[in-house]
Amino acid sequence: MKRILTIQDISCIGRCSLTVALPILSTMGHETAILPTAVLSTHTMFSGVTLRDLTEDLLPIAAHWKKEHFTFDAIYTGYLSSPKQISIVKEYFRDFAREGVLRIVDPVMGDNGKLYTGFDPSFAGQMAGLCKEADLILPNLTEASYLLRQDYRPEGYCEADIQKILRDLCRLGAKKAVLTGVSFHEKELGAMSYDSVSDTFDAYFTERIPVSYHGTGDCFASCLAGAILQGKSMAESLRLACDFIAECLRCTMADPERRNYGVNFEEALPLLMQTR
Repeated sequence: MKRILTIQDISCIGRCSLTVALPILSTMGHETAILPTAVLSTHTMFSGVTLRDLTEDLLPIAAHWKKEHFTFDAIYTGYLSSPKQISIVKEYFRDFAREGVLRIVDPVMGDNGKLYTGFDPSFAGQMAGLCKEADLILPNLTEASYLLRQDYRPEGYCEADIQKILRDLCRLGAKKAVLTGVSFHEKELGAMSYDSVSDTFDAYFTERIPVSYHGTGDCFASCLAGAILQGKSMAESLRLACDFIAECLRCTMADPERRNYGVNFEEALPLLMQTR
């Protein structure tokens, strides 16, 4: 059994971050260690959110783990709230990412052409520095634009554009990059990857389901990380992650009592059980 450490916040209510990463990775057969960077009463689409920042706890936790000689097969980061947290994650990479440990960074910063509240271009620069130390990065198109200091194009991108963005992302330092939210046709949506070592691209698309829910990016990143840790190829991992998200959306739309703060990913977990 592989052990993966995931570093991100936890929202007590709202299907995102650690509340989706832990069950998805566990379902895929991985021992999942968690490092919460903050505890929120709900995710941030609600107003009046309470937040307990845990930045000052992160290094003492690392010191304890080093004392106990804990090791990991992969480290996967999600939402990080400050440059200080980014700096601490770099220390985790140095302390726990021995040779062969997979370092995955989901540079959660924004969507639909805008950064999330509390982030600015200087934060994106700090995140680009973390991406430099990763083996695999998983931005969406908005995040890629800020990482590369390029204009976001709401009118869309052709395949040559996406390939150039992926090559540019790998020039930040990561060996592989996956770009989510990719579409070359109005009826499809998916992701494309680039491996800078083999100079190869992979892509996979599903039928576009015309809805949007909070946390689907976290579900995708967790599933992709889990698939790669299972030993699947990038092409196989993309296919599984995209199919899983599509199934999550279908399950949610079929639920007459569906809530507006996340997808019914729990109902789609049997799809991942079949991968073990």
